Amino acid sequence: MKTDLTAAYDRCRELHRRHGRTYYLATRLLPAWKRRHVHALYGFTRYADEIVDRTEDLPWAERAARLDDWGGRFVAGLHGASIDDPLLPAVLHTIAIFDLDRDDFASFLKSMTMDLTVSSYRTYEHLLGYMEGSAAVIGTMMLPILGSSDPAAAREPARQLGFAFQLTNFIRDVAEDLDRGRTYLPDADLARFRVTRDDLRAARAAGRASGPIRELIRYEVTRAQAHYAAAAPGITMLTPASQACIRTAYSLYGGILDEVAAQGFDVFARRALVPQRHRLAVAARALLTPTGTPVTVPGPPIR
Repeated sequence: MKTDLTAAYDRCRELHRRHGRTYYLATRLLPAWKRRHVHALYGFTRYADEIVDRTEDLPWAERAARLDDWGGRFVAGLHGASIDDPLLPAVLHTIAIFDLDRDDFASFLKSMTMDLTVSSYRTYEHLLGYMEGSAAVIGTMMLPILGSSDPAAAREPARQLGFAFQLTNFIRDVAEDLDRGRTYLPDADLARFRVTRDDLRAARAAGRASGPIRELIRYEVTRAQAHYAAAAPGITMLTPASQACIRTAYSLYGGILDEVAAQGFDVFARRALVPQRHRLAVAARALLTPTGTPVTVPGPPIR
């Protein structure tokens, strides 16, 4: 019979397999003993995200209470309390094994709480403040599991990769986020390209973006590319056994930007997806790439 800990790791792996297909494929390239710890971190972030995004029919106060209760049980577990939860035992075990920074988890939960009340961000600097907790810390959580020849030097590239991945998701998911009442494209950027939220909603209804919206998305793609470029040196700092995994994730998430560019930066016409055959080819190529080989920044040429 499975122990509670084994069942918790299995639960995290299933969440990862079902909801994070791109990243899940990349984790298949890790040594088996590392995979379950990556699944545990994904399970932690996904479960918190589901409390926020899958309970939208509930009053705000109840959603906040659910997130607070789950976060409270997590903190109690960190202090040694026995936890009755389907996945937290795996998360707590992973934190203990790698002595992960508890502050990263607190920052992540703080950003999830922001999603309950904050629907837009005035400037990119304000958005970065949110992404620090929702994305950058995931990079630093992952780093001890992946291993590095120079952890101190690899820390900032790991943070930048978190920013790059999340901004890529924001670009791809503009329409879906609108449906949730959120806009992750900064207000200052909308104003720069003379785009209003009504314009975005009209594009959502029509299934196509206007010229100004396309230019706005092109601009955000160049922002994401800058984060990918800052993250790139960190891949070769990872232990050899982890490089194929992160190289694959880097290429596949970056491939979303390539797809956005290929459809003329119209994120309302269809959701930009990397074809499955291309995903498998990227993973196979990563396995054959010598460790230490530099990666290519995704997306169109930066103007």
